[in-house]
Amino acid sequence: MRYLYQKWVYAPFVNLSFRSKMFVVFVLVTIIPMLLFVYFSFDLTKSKLTEQIYINMVTSTAQINKNLENKLDSYDRISAAIYLDNRLSGYLTEDYDDNPSYLEAYGFIGNSIDTIKTAYMDFDEVFIYSDNASLPKDHYYVWPITDADKKSELFRLLNNSHGNLVYLSSPQTKGSPAMFTMARYLNNNRIQYPYGILVFRISESVIYSLMEKEADDKDIFIVNEDGVILSAADKQLLNTSLPKLLNLNQDGLPAGRFDALYKGEKAIAVSNSVKNGWKTVSVFPYERIVQEARSFANLILTISLAFIAIALLLIYITALLFSKRITILIKMVRRVERGDFSPAGHRNLGSDEIGQLHFAFEQMTMRLKNLITEVYQKEISGKEAELELLQAQINPHFLYNTLGSVSSLAMKHNDPRIQSMVINLAKFYRISLNKGKSILTIQEELKLTQSYVAIQMTRFEGQLNITYSVDETILPHSTVKLTLQPFVENSIVHALWDQDNSLNIHIKGVLEGDDIVLSVIDDGVGMSRQTVESLLLERPGRGYGIMNVNRRIKLKFGENYGVKVFSRPGIGTTVQIRLPQKGVIAKSE
Repeated sequence: MRYLYQKWVYAPFVNLSFRSKMFVVFVLVTIIPMLLFVYFSFDLTKSKLTEQIYINMVTSTAQINKNLENKLDSYDRISAAIYLDNRLSGYLTEDYDDNPSYLEAYGFIGNSIDTIKTAYMDFDEVFIYSDNASLPKDHYYVWPITDADKKSELFRLLNNSHGNLVYLSSPQTKGSPAMFTMARYLNNNRIQYPYGILVFRISESVIYSLMEKEADDKDIFIVNEDGVILSAADKQLLNTSLPKLLNLNQDGLPAGRFDALYKGEKAIAVSNSVKNGWKTVSVFPYERIVQEARSFANLILTISLAFIAIALLLIYITALLFSKRITILIKMVRRVERGDFSPAGHRNLGSDEIGQLHFAFEQMTMRLKNLITEVYQKEISGKEAELELLQAQINPHFLYNTLGSVSSLAMKHNDPRIQSMVINLAKFYRISLNKGKSILTIQEELKLTQSYVAIQMTRFEGQLNITYSVDETILPHSTVKLTLQPFVENSIVHALWDQDNSLNIHIKGVLEGDDIVLSVIDDGVGMSRQTVESLLLERPGRGYGIMNVNRRIKLKFGENYGVKVFSRPGIGTTVQIRLPQKGVIAKSE
């Protein structure tokens, strides 16, 4: 199904021009519905009105249900309060033989019931059935339970209620109006048998008042689980069967919306259930809907004919106006996509959203052309200048230290080692200067470092042990100049314990995924965590070794690469230098 939709609906529509899309959309949402609406105006109007009336009926029945449930919930809360009254249970279960304290019990029960009747004017009667033979019955607050009562419908419902509130309706008679009776067993958790039955009696008119305002244009009924009418505007219908009244061929009522025959006319009915099992049923004759639909359909027929002609003309003009200007914008975007930032030379396309977009795009194109050249050149120049400056800061630092060593040895000894130091110094600067280029292969960087190490081995004879374990596959790859030497120098200058202890330095180089990791590991004095954390921070008066290497690597290869330092006092220091395997082609500079 999805494939057919993509092939026959979505793809053809997407590939249409904007003008064609607008015309198709306008036809689908305006002309075709309008033609269909004209042709089926009567049925469609009747259907819409029926739906609206149905929605109103659903809303009204839902509101009635809510009001009714709120009312019944309030009754349930009152009964629950009495049910949980431990003092009342004590009075109703106490043995009053030859004990006048029952007067106190009557005082409490009477005050409780009078308070309820005062607070809730709905109740016609509130009393309690009691089978406590020692408690006198006044037939007002407290009633006895007779054999006839035990056989009544009310007691049958109570026996199946599991302690919940039950409801029973009484039909209207000549002597009294229709009434509702609500009752529940009184039985708290500390007593394993009922000690009384709480009974409320209210008039049917109280229940009908909840739906009276909604019954202006329709008939509304409240029925029980068997479809017997409990409340209605016509009191003569109370305690009769609503399914029979609606000419339904079933005993109960369907749920939701259904059609019925009411008073000889076809009608729409809506049924909504209340949580205690009752139902609210609204009935509305179809004839009223048809009368409104006819008058409305006649009006629509006249108006629709005029709008069809106008809509066709407006659709064509609007689609032409929009699509032509959007086509111009597309051509401009295509030119920029090809790298052509020259002015398009189109005339003004108006001041609406498309015209503003055209003007803004032309301005953006001109600024983009200038900014691409200006910003790119400035950024490249700035990075190159920073690289050169940082590089220049490194070379004098080592030069002065080395020349100081050579001078000291020359003054103290007439030793051939001076010649070796000078030769290695020359090798160092030959590679370091590299004709002004800032990029070396890792192999050249190792040679530079080895020249530096040879000089320092002469200076610290017997105190330095240098080992190398470098994967040969990484040697042709590139790195920034002076990547390893500053860290070897730091190890020699800062990691030596004293003249009696030698320093071991291990230089490693391995492939790690798509990256190259160079390491300088020493077993010197080590550093505290605070010192390690501050090494890469640029501060006045600090040397340029670690901070400089880290900065140059990030400038050349990006923020994902650079230097990490791991150290523990008394154990040693490890410096890891992460480089991209394909960051820069070897000897590209």
